[in-house]
Amino acid sequence: MTTPAPLLLALDFGGTKLTAAMTRPGRGGWLAHRRFFTPATADGPYEYNKMLALAGELIAEVGRPAAIGVSFGGPVDAAAGLVRLSHHVPGWENVPLADRLRDTFGLPVAVDNDANVAALGEYRFGAGRGCQNLLYVTVSTGIGGGWILNGQPYRGADGMAGEIGHTIVQTGGLPCVCGRRGCLEAEACGPGIANRARLYLEQNAGQGDALLRLAQGDPQNITAKMVAEAASAGDPFSRRVLVESARRLGLGLGNAINLMNPDRVVLGGGVTKSGELWWQTVREAARANVLPEISVNIVPAAFTDDAPLWGAVALAEQVAG
Repeated sequence: MTTPAPLLLALDFGGTKLTAAMTRPGRGGWLAHRRFFTPATADGPYEYNKMLALAGELIAEVGRPAAIGVSFGGPVDAAAGLVRLSHHVPGWENVPLADRLRDTFGLPVAVDNDANVAALGEYRFGAGRGCQNLLYVTVSTGIGGGWILNGQPYRGADGMAGEIGHTIVQTGGLPCVCGRRGCLEAEACGPGIANRARLYLEQNAGQGDALLRLAQGDPQNITAKMVAEAASAGDPFSRRVLVESARRLGLGLGNAINLMNPDRVVLGGGVTKSGELWWQTVREAARANVLPEISVNIVPAAFTDDAPLWGAVALAEQVAG
């Protein structure tokens, strides 16, 4: 009788949600999957304990895995399995996440930054297959990037390669969670799009009525999804907000393409669901900022929401033995 491939547990600590899933190598789908949206008051210990509960549910349902792969939304020392911090959730400073999970489950564990892990997931299983040099960029609560160079993940000397979200695309622009202004993340991520809308509402009294209706009259309720919805319906104010944010993203991508000349750029994350106007603007802005000798191939991720989770599967495979 053929022995089944080992079970692998994949965990993704995102900026606003926790996801856990179980699969086997080569299966191409999930045996079980859990997702939990974290409250705005969540901190590191809360998220860790909730993820333990999700993992426990999967193990009870499917069985004991051979290894655990972890994607984390923030700077990570992958070699040490150490989370340095989260820019969006307090209480994750210098947390030895791999050691804690290893002690809890008695299994091999690998941990890396979510963008690096997502790049690996798209390279192995998704839109990056067949590429030797790939840039993956997630555009969601924040913006992060991950590189595959010559078929291998590239993390840099300090494990911080790919932090495209903290390159400056607008001098003196919107404030960023890192403390600077005009970072690509601040200008083009989901909260950044909402912040731009609020700023323009302040500067342009009487405009943005369609967007405000979606937000029930309160600018603080505005989300990037609302901006995209109103823009798709033809609202000029929302189209301006969406286009200007997409142009900033295209500028940042163009800089990265000029620097490293990847075969392909793969975009994932919730903001990539913003519609054709957003995609067209991103591609046009990137093309305008790239040398004519360089090709620009920007495509959607195969796993818009689960690219980090599939990368975590690849991490688990590597340490499963």
